[in-house]
Amino acid sequence: MSQIRGGRLILRFSIFSRVGVSALIAVDVLGASAVHVAARDGSKDWVVLENCRLITNPANDGDSFHVSAGAKEYLFRLYLVDAPETDARNPGRLIEQGKYFGITVPQAIDVGQAAKEFTRQKLSEPFTVFTHMSDAMGQSRLERFYAFVQTNEGDLSEQLVRNGLARAYGFKAAPPGLRTSREELVKLQQLEDLAKQERIGAWGINAGRLNAHSQQPSSFSSFVPEQKTRSRSAPADSAAVVSPIPQPVASSARTSPPETSGSHAKEKIPLGRIDVNTATEKELTTVPGIGHVMASRIIAARPFRSADDLKRVSGIGEKKYAQVRPYFQ
Repeated sequence: MSQIRGGRLILRFSIFSRVGVSALIAVDVLGASAVHVAARDGSKDWVVLENCRLITNPANDGDSFHVSAGAKEYLFRLYLVDAPETDARNPGRLIEQGKYFGITVPQAIDVGQAAKEFTRQKLSEPFTVFTHMSDAMGQSRLERFYAFVQTNEGDLSEQLVRNGLARAYGFKAAPPGLRTSREELVKLQQLEDLAKQERIGAWGINAGRLNAHSQQPSSFSSFVPEQKTRSRSAPADSAAVVSPIPQPVASSARTSPPETSGSHAKEKIPLGRIDVNTATEKELTTVPGIGHVMASRIIAARPFRSADDLKRVSGIGEKKYAQVRPYFQ
């Protein structure tokens, strides 16, 4: 009888030991992955990764690339834009991309390679990533997330489109500071139209202008967290840097005081003095009825044949046009 009891005790201890070890392992795993679980919870807050660096990887291309933030590696895919593939492993997609730009499949690959090099250069300095950690799928062993990427010059997606190396196309999301994606899509379409007009990138490859960059200055969006939100740099030993940003957040390229015509300072602006093609954002906002948002749209819509073309800028209807037109040459 004592042997049977002893055997039961040994069996119970063995089971308890296994369960205990498994529980400890589970706790350890959960603890190690806590940052990532929080990052993927689908919240509306933005996760901000600062001082990021591009990681060299053969799979990188114009709109998808490996990034280091502190000691962690991520794979991000840009929102709202699509750069051509860099090889022939996805022929169906290349055919569709080539058709969009009006070029052949080999030319589409050339554009994809040019976009990859463009992105590599733009991300050669530290940059900031804004992401909801939304799954962007992909074939890599590393999970890929959608993101907006901000370089020293502003939004990377806008820079790619402005230089004819990507199209306004892809997964939609409202950038930091906006309630919907519509305004950003309008701006991207305007930038794409400018690239077409200048025949640069994919739009000028048949004229030998694949690597010709935009000569007209453009105001690219810059996302800035609210002052009350602490934005942290990525420490070298950090698993990830997660800085939730309460909505809305400010965007230096988009937000401004209300666009009113009652400003005393604006009433003193002389009529017919402003050049619509060379005026800075600051100069444009001196015009009653034009705030920073409208000024960025006007800059993105350049060049104009004359100030009469202000009518084609999104948001300038007949009433607004009649209000602002007298201030331009």
